[in-house]
Amino acid sequence: MATLSYVSNNSNMLIDINPKLPMRNKTVTLEFYKNQLGFRVFGSADFDGYLMMEKDQIQIHFFEFKSIDPKENYGQVYIRTDNINELYQSFLDTKTSIHPDGRLEIKPWGQKEFSILDPDNNLLTFGQSM
Repeated sequence: MATLSYVSNNSNMLIDINPKLPMRNKTVTLEFYKNQLGFRVFGSADFDGYLMMEKDQIQIHFFEFKSIDPKENYGQVYIRTDNINELYQSFLDTKTSIHPDGRLEIKPWGQKEFSILDPDNNLLTFGQSM
């Protein structure tokens, strides 16, 4: 029987996570995240079929999936924030649609949250511990 051994070097092994979500149209995705949510392009926007967007300390990556049916897309990301009220207001200011079931509220699990859908029906939920 093989045994796996692990030797700790007292350093973090996991340092970041960058979710990858499907997109049908790179231009539409770029414009939504840039103009509605305040993200900016990270790296090369010209990379065929792939897009990286960042805001503050997070990145979201997108891969081209032209044939995805948004009604069958279950892509989801939970994004933690330390100023949910200001973030929520900034999205209202850019007329970003809040998910009908995702209005800003304190959830039973102690998070203040709200959600939006991007143009490909990826669900973005923003939360802050209360």
